[in-house]
Amino acid sequence: MTESFTKWDVTEHLRTQEDVRLYLEACAEEDPSDGSLICAALNDIVRAGGEHDFL
Repeated sequence: MTESFTKWDVTEHLRTQEDVRLYLEACAEEDPSDGSLICAALNDIVRAGGEHDFL
């Protein structure tokens, strides 16, 4: 039996300012103290911003 995976993109789930705030807070808590996860999260938020009016 083989496993199948579907593509998951966080930008499809960042629909409101609250979604963005919670996502950024979670990434800040899990960041390994080098800012890499926060940087990736900010990139995700910018990518999602083209489709929504939360920025």
